Amino acid sequence: MTKSPRAKKLTDTLLLLFLVFSLLTLIYFGSVSILKTLYPRRYSEFVEIYASENNLNEDFVFAVIECESGFDKNAVSYLDAKGLMQIMPETFLWLQEKRGEHLPEESIFEAETAIDYGCYFYGMLMNQFGDEATAVAAYHAGASRVEDWLENPEYSDDGKTLKDIPYPSTKKYVERVMKTKNIYHNLYK
Repeated sequence: MTKSPRAKKLTDTLLLLFLVFSLLTLIYFGSVSILKTLYPRRYSEFVEIYASENNLNEDFVFAVIECESGFDKNAVSYLDAKGLMQIMPETFLWLQEKRGEHLPEESIFEAETAIDYGCYFYGMLMNQFGDEATAVAAYHAGASRVEDWLENPEYSDDGKTLKDIPYPSTKKYVERVMKTKNIYHNLYK
């Protein structure tokens, strides 16, 4: 029994659709795997604990770590910021004083310590500013500088959020962290 030309065309069309669908599925899931390699959730056991303790969104914390150190716990910046969340030595000492702790300076290179103190600091900034993007600006440029910007109508309409950031490096950094947070949210939802 021979297929009619119409039946053969339908079979060929269905086969082509199946192949296209299969190819798109492979591309999609392959892309997700590649993206998850580029945007990992390393140290998630610590991020879960310390993000929760400090009322922070986990995707936000992963974004900060990705942008600050690329998950390199031994990272040191040209300004001497250290560890996964790139905390300055004087900030690390100040945070320890606030908590009544005394840790050796090199403990900032331990993943748990870096995430604990980074989340603690971000928790303080979130309590002070109430907005993730503003907290990121304060982490990068300093809280007192951001307070000044919030008082200036050129940079803030409501005194709570920034509509513009006058430091190009801080502006770029805030945009990068917030975009990376969205990537984490969409990849791991």
